[in-house]
Amino acid sequence: MFIKIKKLFFIIKCRSFFLLKAIFYGSAASIEHIDTLSDLDLDFIVDIGANKVQFALLCRYLYPSSRIISFEPLPGPGKVYEKIFSDDRLVKLHQMAIGPDSSKANFHVSNRADSSSLLQISEMQSVTFKGTHEVSTCMVNVEKLSNVISPYQIASKSLLKLDVQGYEYEALIGCKDNIKLFKWIYCECSFVELYVGQKLAYEVIDLLSESGFRIFSVSNLQHNKSGIPIQADFLFLNSYATVG
Repeated sequence: MFIKIKKLFFIIKCRSFFLLKAIFYGSAASIEHIDTLSDLDLDFIVDIGANKVQFALLCRYLYPSSRIISFEPLPGPGKVYEKIFSDDRLVKLHQMAIGPDSSKANFHVSNRADSSSLLQISEMQSVTFKGTHEVSTCMVNVEKLSNVISPYQIASKSLLKLDVQGYEYEALIGCKDNIKLFKWIYCECSFVELYVGQKLAYEVIDLLSESGFRIFSVSNLQHNKSGIPIQADFLFLNSYATVG
């Protein structure tokens, strides 16, 4: 409830009709990322795991002329996305997941859509984050990023964002053909297994290190009731890029 009130105050403060419009469709900008994103000077954003537009809304507010390409396999959140961005020609939604190869896969739908995943929801996830238990499954399309986005589309001031609930490692493998073209990668990583078989933060960090990315910042660190770190958002910078 506190987060919802905070988001509403943010929208009122910035006097954005666009963000207010999104509220009527049941979505609000993910302002928890604003400190991390506000100084990156982005003109091209790939949003993998778009859910109900939250991240794309914030990016559109911060970077009104940027190109945003989003991926979301679930039809419900996808419809919300299409309604909010119906008049925005710089935004494109692909109703699919990103993974190591082209396929159809069983998708585990959570009671809270933003906790759904291509991996099975573990007991640790359900206990730590109440109300995120699995309620159904469905088949979704999975593609490699390079089958959807051409290298020529990726601008120099680019961000690759992943929020895919435990599937980060596999999704990054699916981005490997184009990954070195991005300046920034922003990825939620877990320190414990919230989804069955998921790769943990150190494995994702190692994978990105092999591709030439280093940790630039860590934010939104979450702990369980025992004080054990659960997950955080990691911002990686391409080692060949300069800041500023």
